[in-house]
Amino acid sequence: MGLLVPILLALLASLFGGLYILGVFRKQRPGEPPLDRGSIPWFGHVLEFRRDTAKFLERMKQKHGDIFTVQLGGNYFTFLMDPSSFGAVVKEARTKLDFNAYVRKQLIKVFGYTQIENESKFLHDSNNRHLKGDGLVLLTESMMKNLQNLMLHSVGKGGDQKAWIEDGLFMYSYNIVFRAGYLSLFGNVSSREAGSTEKSFEMDRIQSDELFKEFRKYDQYFPKLNYGLLSPRESIEVKKLLRLFWKTLSIPVLNNKDNPSSWVHELQQTREELGMKEFMQDRYMFVILWASQGNTGPATFWLLLYLMKNPEAMAAVRGEVDRVVKESGQEVGLGGPKVNLTYDMLQKTPILDSALEETLRLTVAPYLVRAVMENMNFKMADGRAYQIRQGDRLTLFPYTVVHIDSEIHPDPLSFKYDRFLNPDGSKKTDFYKNGKKLRYYTMPWGAGVSKCPGRFFAMNEMKQFVFFMVFYFDLEFKNPNEEIPDVDVKRWGIGAMQPTRDIGFRYRLRF
Repeated sequence: MGLLVPILLALLASLFGGLYILGVFRKQRPGEPPLDRGSIPWFGHVLEFRRDTAKFLERMKQKHGDIFTVQLGGNYFTFLMDPSSFGAVVKEARTKLDFNAYVRKQLIKVFGYTQIENESKFLHDSNNRHLKGDGLVLLTESMMKNLQNLMLHSVGKGGDQKAWIEDGLFMYSYNIVFRAGYLSLFGNVSSREAGSTEKSFEMDRIQSDELFKEFRKYDQYFPKLNYGLLSPRESIEVKKLLRLFWKTLSIPVLNNKDNPSSWVHELQQTREELGMKEFMQDRYMFVILWASQGNTGPATFWLLLYLMKNPEAMAAVRGEVDRVVKESGQEVGLGGPKVNLTYDMLQKTPILDSALEETLRLTVAPYLVRAVMENMNFKMADGRAYQIRQGDRLTLFPYTVVHIDSEIHPDPLSFKYDRFLNPDGSKKTDFYKNGKKLRYYTMPWGAGVSKCPGRFFAMNEMKQFVFFMVFYFDLEFKNPNEEIPDVDVKRWGIGAMQPTRDIGFRYRLRF
């Protein structure tokens, strides 16, 4: 009997400790946002959240207002749904709200990559050197050459040059943009290894297509992987894919490539000099590939789809593209030189810029997450203040409260290619909520320290692909009455949304 009592007490202590960890005993304290734990211990609302994030957050907003805390898979997320207060999150010191603390955990879980000390500083410095200014000019030139190889390699080489070619619009767009971006960043097959320049071009086409097929498999697992919901069989397949990517992007392989980008080379060199093991460098290379190419292809699909569905928009963009080529002094025809699409030419496309920004507003829906590093008093734009607990995560989901808010963007679910143009053709930046001008009227790239550092290269990738498509090709749907497909709601929060089905289309040379 004397031994039974301590055992029972230990069991009770373990039980209560477990229930505490599961969040059963958490209560809303005075001054905190409304708390909604959900009905399932530890899991909370994660099943409904993952089923359709946008609907879930709208339901929570209707129930609790524009700030609330919910339990999701053992963690507590405070969602801020007031866009006028976003600046307070974006500008807060990292000692209180840290983006990198959240990212470090995700990188380990999703990519098996462990960051080095001061990683964000090294990355920031390298991004500024290579993803802007002269570095971006070089990347844009490399992207152009790789797009030409993938899209135009058969032009003027015999056969019926005016024949229609059929494909799926999503897979075609994703495939070409991914492959051209990959080759531009990580380099081309060496002409020395291939035996000739023409053979190296052919090997680039073959090898990049094979890599895309494997990348697409990984990408389809990504939502489950991100939430830790892979089945045992799926986990085995993902690990197999990761090993393939690590091998393909390994340092010895990259060292044999021609024309690798100075950005990727510097990122690898920095890690080597700091003593990072080679296997971890290989893993980082895949992080870079996914971060740079996981969203541009899907976003480009939506842009091309919206243009094809809106004849007025297509005519405006095509007219602008034709004008830019003509003003560059280039003469393009069948069998003649291909368009030399320069960085400067891409700076002269305000209509295409507006159409792209409108596409991103409609189809890109990231979470902006900050780890709460200490108990803090959070002040909203209207003067209200709330206590936020250390260990929670403060989160923004701009899509529902900014991108498709009808007060900020009238008729928000419609594609309006000139929404971001003023009457004089300049970029429109004045958007309002409750009579006040908003700083954050779209947030497809995030904001503050989490703003996508590669956004300028990504925008150029998308613009270059669409530029070539509308300049070189006639485009039409296989089904003239084709409708815009629904988005895959399981991808909310990851970045660019993907369609639930592909769209059949055909294309042929205009010239």
